[in-house]
Amino acid sequence: MAAPLSFPWETPPDEGEAVEVAPGVLWIRMPLPMKLDHVNVFAFDDPEGWTIVDTGFDSKRSRAIWESILSGPLGGKPVARVIVTHHHPDHVGLAGYFQRHHGAELVTTRTAWLMARMLRLDEQERPVDETLAFWRSAGMDQALYEKRKEERPFNFADIVSELPLGFTRIKEGDTITFGGRTWDVWIGNGHAPEHATFWSRDDALVHGGDQLLATISPNLGVYATEPEADPVGEWLESCERLKQYARPEQLVLPGHKLPYTGLPTRMRQLIENHHSALRRLATFIEEPRTAVECFPAIFKRKIGDAEYGLALVEALAHLNHLYQIGQATRERGADDAWIWQRKG
Repeated sequence: MAAPLSFPWETPPDEGEAVEVAPGVLWIRMPLPMKLDHVNVFAFDDPEGWTIVDTGFDSKRSRAIWESILSGPLGGKPVARVIVTHHHPDHVGLAGYFQRHHGAELVTTRTAWLMARMLRLDEQERPVDETLAFWRSAGMDQALYEKRKEERPFNFADIVSELPLGFTRIKEGDTITFGGRTWDVWIGNGHAPEHATFWSRDDALVHGGDQLLATISPNLGVYATEPEADPVGEWLESCERLKQYARPEQLVLPGHKLPYTGLPTRMRQLIENHHSALRRLATFIEEPRTAVECFPAIFKRKIGDAEYGLALVEALAHLNHLYQIGQATRERGADDAWIWQRKG
């Protein structure tokens, strides 16, 4: 039997505090104004200053917390470098702030930087035509559709600081040194394109970002920017590839929730969770369904308003995967929604 998951710390650090999880490695939490109410940030002590991996949202509250942390747990040493695992705003939100105001170097993958900078510059007051068509294709509830099409949508510009020109690229197979360790860079996909993970050569530490979470599964979503994408297929490929590096004793530093050991077990769970969802979904669409009608089969619980958007993009991701591997068909309904059905 493989080693089960184990959680060395039962409680996370309080706001503005830091917990040492390995020599020279501090665990910090930044608040998020949503159901998943935090993001983990890890600070690594280097001779020239701290290396920060991920940052939290850009907000007055977050900036104030960071200034307190810098003068408190980080002992007044400068932030020399910010590493961003992927482009989502809870991870990249303050990267530009640290570049502009602290002179930090930004290190990330090319796709993460391009996505973050593009979305930071793409500010919208109302949903664009392509987004509205995308919602219709998913079978969004009509009342919710009418409401959301008149609202200002989520914008990166609201919670991500301006990203200055210039970054240092990391890619699959690179090595990088920070926190007194040399790390192999292995790239995941599915949750976010070109998501960086870091595997220490010097001790049993892994920084997994959102690619290697312990007790929740990261969202795999299809969006109007790439409506034919197959993030589920990319996710499964990434997990199969990354599991070769997993060892039971490694301490995984995740983007959310608690650090843990037992990574080989977790890799199997992450793979099987989506295979199980795909099997349930394939059975459910023996009768024709829209993406929204597939929520119960995929999530096995009621989806509230706060979760609706993430559920919609994840339902489409699983349907796209079945379609692209030849296990489902689709055709346009009278109301412009895709109608999905199991093939054969």
